Amino acid sequence: MNKYKNKVYSNRWFIIALTAVFLIAGCGSSSSSSSVASPTSAGAGTGAGGLGKGPAPVALGTAGNYVILAKSGISNVPTSAITGDLGLSPAAHSYLTGWALVLDGSGVFATSAQVTGKVYASDYAPPTPSNLTTAVTDMMTAYTDAAGRAPDYTELGAGNIGGMTLPPATYKWSTGVLIPTNVTLNGGPNDVWIFQIAKGITMASAAKVILTGGALPKNIFWQSADVVAIGTTAHMEGVILSKTAITLNTGASANSRLLAQTAVTLNSNVVTQPAP
Repeated sequence: MNKYKNKVYSNRWFIIALTAVFLIAGCGSSSSSSSVASPTSAGAGTGAGGLGKGPAPVALGTAGNYVILAKSGISNVPTSAITGDLGLSPAAHSYLTGWALVLDGSGVFATSAQVTGKVYASDYAPPTPSNLTTAVTDMMTAYTDAAGRAPDYTELGAGNIGGMTLPPATYKWSTGVLIPTNVTLNGGPNDVWIFQIAKGITMASAAKVILTGGALPKNIFWQSADVVAIGTTAHMEGVILSKTAITLNTGASANSRLLAQTAVTLNSNVVTQPAP
């Protein structure tokens, strides 16, 4: 009898130990961003003007004159509040929708109660068409520049950077990037970040890009080969260079420049251009 009891107890302990092994293994294999350590060292480079850390800034050229610049359309579900100029080319002003535009007497630009700035389209009076052609060319040049920088970190978090604190550096992914929870960029006012993303950016509702240590949105560059989707009430910081479209869902905000090689879609958003 004692031998039988000992065997039962032994089997029970074996099952308990085996279960514990599986639980530990399961925890260790988690793919959540919290299981991936954030980098602790800045990447190569001396930042803006040689005074900081990370890569040199991406030169925007005349594309930097616009808070929103797009090629095929800029649509809006009112009411949005935009600080800075809008530019659209080669599409005509009819592809600027939801702005209640009023054409200036010069014919060079229009205004909107939703825009603290001017609105330009390719079919407005000169010199607007040629200025916009140059700006769009500069936007595409900036995209290529950002995409071509040598990366310091690759495939961080398998594309999920939620919960991370990232130092100035050049980051590269062969996938899209997910921001399901807040991500923090920590660095000084001359530090620079470049994010090279082979697919799109998906930012969850209410998620935020948070800047600490004096970091500035003008020195942050998100280069994305696919759609950039900013979730409802989410908050973005930095210059977005998208090869396709940029979409801000209801109530999202951005201290950004939205530079898209197709369209920008807004829905009751607040977008403010970064200070120079």
